[in-house]
Amino acid sequence: MASYSGRGLHGQTVEAVANMIFTGEFSDEDCIDIAGLQDRLGVSSTALREALKVLAAKGLISARPKRGTFVRPRADWNLLDGDVIRWKFAAGPDDAFLHDLHEIRCIIEPSVAGLAARRRDAAQLAALQKALERMDRARGNVDATTAADLEFHRALLVASGNELLIRMDVMMGAGLASRDALVHSAAGTADAVPSHRAVLEAIRAGDAGAAEEAMRALLLQSWRDLDRVRGEHRVHDEHRVNTRTEREDRGREQE
Repeated sequence: MASYSGRGLHGQTVEAVANMIFTGEFSDEDCIDIAGLQDRLGVSSTALREALKVLAAKGLISARPKRGTFVRPRADWNLLDGDVIRWKFAAGPDDAFLHDLHEIRCIIEPSVAGLAARRRDAAQLAALQKALERMDRARGNVDATTAADLEFHRALLVASGNELLIRMDVMMGAGLASRDALVHSAAGTADAVPSHRAVLEAIRAGDAGAAEEAMRALLLQSWRDLDRVRGEHRVHDEHRVNTRTEREDRGREQE
């Protein structure tokens, strides 16, 4: 399913309701007060209805006679949809979700690299080279690095020559973009250029085995970077909770 690209009031309404679901304001099986939600968002009934249709198509909500509109169980959500992944990251992805996403990459991307080594043409090699050069120039710029990294992996999918794998960009792209924005914004992240260059050089040489191994090494580095950043976030969150608890305890002692 293609990712949602609505803009304007309609897009804002979709994003607002999705945020309520992914932050837990609306839990699984919760009924949604349509009239109350309309007043809260300040939109017309038509605008809200159209927004809810988008979320229904992604498996997030449903409507039934006598029950009304409600949030569907998480098991029904289309977690391969690019927008669903993006919303999940925006709300703060849990470690299990990040691990699942990494496992998918480990299953798919080494094979994609191997296929690219066998099938790539001159134009596809040029696209990979261009993305790598952009990544090299973007050092220190989080947005530019993320965009170049995503461009490289998209070009890799195209170079695989498999139409179904190319469509994986909808899911893989959203997850990779969100992961990169998290990792590249953190201090101490390893330089991503050498690992990507190793993949490209193996593909350029037509060595499928070396391309697969280079991609596995890239993914290992990717996971180590992500694990370190997530660990730092957990420590920060624990410190913030402990500080707040200590402050509250001192406040009670002074009363």
